[in-house]
Amino acid sequence: MSFANKNVLVTGGTRGIGRSIVEAFAAQGANVAFTYRSSAAEADALVAKLTANGPTGGKAMGIQADAADFDAAEAAITSIISAWGSIDILVNNAGVTRDGLMIRMSEADWDAVVGTNLKSVFNYSKAVYRPMMKQRSGRIINMSSIVGVTGNAGQTNYSASKAGIIGFSKSLAKELGGRGITVNVVAPGYVETDMTAKLSDAAREAMLGSVPVGRPASPADISAAVIFLASEGASYITGHVLHVDGGLAM
Repeated sequence: MSFANKNVLVTGGTRGIGRSIVEAFAAQGANVAFTYRSSAAEADALVAKLTANGPTGGKAMGIQADAADFDAAEAAITSIISAWGSIDILVNNAGVTRDGLMIRMSEADWDAVVGTNLKSVFNYSKAVYRPMMKQRSGRIINMSSIVGVTGNAGQTNYSASKAGIIGFSKSLAKELGGRGITVNVVAPGYVETDMTAKLSDAAREAMLGSVPVGRPASPADISAAVIFLASEGASYITGHVLHVDGGLAM
């Protein structure tokens, strides 16, 4: 698959799954922008890596933005279109966790997770809505989680935000399908990232014991699914939730 001359934005693109998605699109020749919240040095290093090693000379751009900030989303899309002419693919990946049992969960923990994970999807999808409608083409891929389907004790905020992404995406897919724009969801299971590295050994073993394939996913397993849904080969797929979970939620 080639994404030469395609312009992509990945929110939360400097680490883990987001970084893998950024690098996968760059390897296929896309111009890739990504947002990040705080680590300018890390973002600059990623831009340098992508522009130095991109096999087809694609461009790269790091944009500092809080994913929960509506105006920042609009500004990010405006800057991409200004620099590159269009926005073809949006991957809403930015996410945080503030885990804990409901009885001990603070309002701030709830607001932080829902604001970043769910509101950011609205923010960036809203920002690309008119540009993609005007060009009558586009791909929106929203990163949910298997816990948005199954639920998980100690993650009411995270599960609610990820389930909300699924409902949002199905509704948006119905709005945009007639304009050549697809909207799909990737729901990863247990993925080896900095976020899951915080799990206790007991929690890790319990989770792996429920995965039929017997191993966690790598970020590359997830980015491969995103690349497929962004490709021309997936042009007749919309409103779909693709579980990339090793069979965890069967």
